Amino acid sequence: MDPESTSVYLDYYDATRPNPDIKETHSYVPYTSIFLSIFYTAVFLTGVLGNLILIAALHFKRGSRRLIDIFIINLATSDFIFLVTLPLWVDKEASLGLWRTGSFLCKGSSYMISVNMHCSVFLLTCMSIDRYLAIMCPAVSRKLRRRDCAYGVCASVWFMSCLLGLPTLLSRELTLINDKPYCAEKRATSIKLTWALVALILTFFVPLLSIVTCYCCITRKLCVHYQQSGKHNKKLRKSIKVIFIVVAAFVFSWLPFNTFKLLSIVSGLQQEFQFSSTILHLGMEVSGPLAFANSCVNPFIYYIFDSYIHRAIVRCLCPCLKNYDFGSSTETSDSHLTKALSNFIHAEEVARRRKRSVSL
Repeated sequence: MDPESTSVYLDYYDATRPNPDIKETHSYVPYTSIFLSIFYTAVFLTGVLGNLILIAALHFKRGSRRLIDIFIINLATSDFIFLVTLPLWVDKEASLGLWRTGSFLCKGSSYMISVNMHCSVFLLTCMSIDRYLAIMCPAVSRKLRRRDCAYGVCASVWFMSCLLGLPTLLSRELTLINDKPYCAEKRATSIKLTWALVALILTFFVPLLSIVTCYCCITRKLCVHYQQSGKHNKKLRKSIKVIFIVVAAFVFSWLPFNTFKLLSIVSGLQQEFQFSSTILHLGMEVSGPLAFANSCVNPFIYYIFDSYIHRAIVRCLCPCLKNYDFGSSTETSDSHLTKALSNFIHAEEVARRRKRSVSL
């Protein structure tokens, strides 16, 4: 089967191959098109519904909105825009790789995928930095963590993501092979491969390192708090759980896909580091759906593990429960975590001052 006729994730795979040839043969997993058609349909239905409910619940919620909710709304919007294009790729899988919806949608849907990938990574990075400042640097966060700053950061993220998606928009085209239409990339040159390598490092691996570093610092502070406080707080334990789940879902979804993408680029640039094209093809084929499934899992993660969003969604779906008491405390796990660690950091500073005064 032609390499361009496998799935949407080849939007990136084909772009990184040094000499893409439609007639080149690869190992092909049986029933891939059937499985992906069903899988993408399930992702589309659950993702569109979940992200719409999440956006509505946070946007129309009465009362004050958390600063991090601004990032969550933008992340859900990005995922929703991407998910709207999935029916096009379902049709592609159902037709065994043929693109039957025209050149405009070939370019536009590929562009939306690229914008969504960059936007998701940058927004998750901003959310990680926001949590880091709120928990680790409360004094600094009071100056920087403002709504106007958050809206400005989100606007900048969208602008950068739209710019970074332009190469995909310009290089994607509808190609006729044996009078059959395929949505494929143009032939990749060494310049394009070099740009793809730099862009991948700067737009994925550097943000990933930032995300992991922020959450590792937060987790370390939590562990120290546990050891010195000598007690186990259920809300703090829940906060640690949320941190690990969000990071794990992101890494599990995107790291395998971008790792195979990196290997494809390196293989194209350095002939002495040639990797098996069959292994790379199968790797992208397996890891691609995981990457795109991330767009539909985020609402469920927030609904299950964030009590604030859980209450907002329940009240959005059931307005009759707006006066229902969901718990004795209206404090979210994030705010509880911030207060607890702020008090802990303050206690540490007081202890240091006392030691200095005694030594003097």
